[in-house]
Amino acid sequence: MSVISDIRNDFFSYQLLASLYQKHADNLFETIPVELRFWFSANMASALGAVLDKLSDGLNAIKFIHIDSSIQLILQKNDFLSYYGYPRAVDHHSTTIQYMKLKPTDGKFFSQYVTDELLNRTELPQISAALKEKMTEAIYEIFVNAQIHSETEHIYTCGQFFPVKNKIEFTITDVGIGFKEKIRQRFGKDLSAVQAIQWAVQDRHTTKQGVTGGIGLAILREFIVKNRGKMQIVSADGFYEYSHLGEKANTMSARFPGTIVNLQFCTDDQAS
Repeated sequence: MSVISDIRNDFFSYQLLASLYQKHADNLFETIPVELRFWFSANMASALGAVLDKLSDGLNAIKFIHIDSSIQLILQKNDFLSYYGYPRAVDHHSTTIQYMKLKPTDGKFFSQYVTDELLNRTELPQISAALKEKMTEAIYEIFVNAQIHSETEHIYTCGQFFPVKNKIEFTITDVGIGFKEKIRQRFGKDLSAVQAIQWAVQDRHTTKQGVTGGIGLAILREFIVKNRGKMQIVSADGFYEYSHLGEKANTMSARFPGTIVNLQFCTDDQAS
């Protein structure tokens, strides 16, 4: 039994999802029972979907044997559970950003998705046009990084508005090779997962070859500070967080099979 409980946007939740993968990584032709209990931040459907798909690669069947009613409702609203046979629920409060499973070649589709889900949302009149544009640019940069770097088959996206807290959480996950392996291939550097993430977010550091454009992770960090938001990156067993309060990094006890990037934006920000 795999009980997924109290999933938030924090180190322990990422570690729990990595542990879920590690626990069942060697399973073949099995049914993997999953329970979702207590709390589940809707944007984290991005990471959970990536893990469950990766486990399905072993021809395993994913079976939800229990989902707390409040969790089930939000995951029906954002379309995550429709991938597992559940009907979609209407989001009357318009707080969800739809769960999507995309191919790396779906860049134009992703751009339209971000426009529809963020730029054209009328529920958030306090967000200035300039801030919406910067948020969209930041989100698209993460997608482009996954396209170019990860060698992933799919990219998983999901987000959530928190109107009372004036925040948006948006998560992009891939099941590719990760920062550590990409840097080893490109530069021959043998870094830990944490060191690889920290290297990648520094100014002028990139593994792109023959590609120009994009704001880069370093400039994205600057925007996060001005916005008083947050950026979290999980890759392999590395965890990294950057906000106006500073930098955090830690090594997880389990390895995530790809990369998660979570962006938190303050929607009442006037400084960005």
